[in-house]
Amino acid sequence: MAVSYSVKILLIEDNLAEARLLQEFLKQAASQEYNLVHVQRLREGINQLNQHNYDVILLDLTLPDSQGLSSLPLLISKSPSTPIVVLTNTNDEELAIEAVREGAQDYLVKRQVNCDVLVRSLRYAIERKQVLESLRTVNQALENRVEESTAELVKAQELYQFKSEFVSMLSHDIRNPLNTILLAAGLLQNNDDKLSKEKKTNHLRMIRTAIKNVAQLLDEVSFIGKAESGKLPCQLTHFNIECFCHQILEEVHLTALEKNVRIDFTSVGKFGDAFWDESLLRHILGNLLSNAIKYSHSGDQVKVELIAEEKKVIIRVQDWGIGIEKQDQKRLFQAFHRGENVGSIAGTGLGLVIVKKCVEAHGGEIIVNSQQGVGTTFTVTLPLRV
Repeated sequence: MAVSYSVKILLIEDNLAEARLLQEFLKQAASQEYNLVHVQRLREGINQLNQHNYDVILLDLTLPDSQGLSSLPLLISKSPSTPIVVLTNTNDEELAIEAVREGAQDYLVKRQVNCDVLVRSLRYAIERKQVLESLRTVNQALENRVEESTAELVKAQELYQFKSEFVSMLSHDIRNPLNTILLAAGLLQNNDDKLSKEKKTNHLRMIRTAIKNVAQLLDEVSFIGKAESGKLPCQLTHFNIECFCHQILEEVHLTALEKNVRIDFTSVGKFGDAFWDESLLRHILGNLLSNAIKYSHSGDQVKVELIAEEKKVIIRVQDWGIGIEKQDQKRLFQAFHRGENVGSIAGTGLGLVIVKKCVEAHGGEIIVNSQQGVGTTFTVTLPLRV
C-alpha cells in the first residue's frame, strides 16, 4: 500500500457478525496495519466524521436509519475527501454499481469478501480518491486561472474602450473652445476697424473664457490620470476645516454674484484643528459649490452645511436647481458623462469624477439625492483625524 501508517477505517454496519468478520480479515493482513472503528447507525457514522478524520469508509447500504443510496450523499457532503467502499448483498449488485456512479470508490459483495479482496479494495479506494482529489485540485486551479485570464481580458477590453471614448470626448471638448478662440480672434484681426469697443471687449472676453475652459479641462484630465495611476496621495496637514470652508466660499463669491445665487453657510458642532488634505478638500468643496451655482436658477439659494460628529465630519451642499434625471444618477461619477437636461450649460463632465476620487482618497464616501426640477443634495462624509 502507498501509505505506511495505520489506516483508519470507519465501518458503518448494523450486522455485528459481519462487522466482526471484516475486522478479522483486517487482522490477517500482513502488508498494512488497520485501525477499524465500528458503528451501527448512519447518524453515529456522521458523528464520528464530525470528531475524527478517517482514511476510508466501509458503508453498508442497508442500515436501520438509511436505505439504499440515501446515506451516500450525506457522507460525501460531510467528508468529501474520504473514499467510500460500499458493502452490498449478492442481489444488490446493481445498486452498488449505481453507488459508484454517485461517488463511491468501490463496492464489495459481502459473501465474496476475503482478506485479499478487502485489502485490495481498500487500497484501490484510497489511491483512486487521492488521484481524483489531485485532479480536482489541478482542475480547480485551471478553472481559477481561466476565470482570472477572462477577467483580465474583459478588463483590458473595457480599458481600451474607455481610453478610446476618453480621447474622443477630450478631443470634442477641446475643439469647441478652440473654435471659439479662432472665430473671435479672426473677427478681431479682419474687422478691427469696423468693430465697436464693446464688441471688441466681448470678443476678448470670449477668448479669455475659452482659454480658461481649455486650461481647466487639461488640469482635470491630468488630475484624473494621476488618480487612475494610483498617484493621488492623501497628504495631511493640521488646520481648521470650518475656517477652510469660509475661505472656499469667499473664492466662489463672485461666481455666485454673477449668477445671482445666494450661498448660506451653517456649521453644527465644535471644529478644532484636525488633519486634512487641503488639496483634496479644495477639489471636493470647490467642485460641489461650482456645480450647485452653475445648475441653479437666477435668484436661487445654495445651502452649505458643515456638521461635526465624534469621529467624522459631514459636508452637505444643497441646491434647488435643475436637478438630475434618475437614469443619469447611475452614471453620475463616470468621466465625461453629463445629464440629458443640462442643455447649453457649459461643463466637462469631469468635476464629479474628481470629487469622488478625492473623497475616496481621503477615506470618505459621497452620496447624492436629486430630483429633476426640484434640486440636488450632495453629502460627503470624511473621517475625523485629530
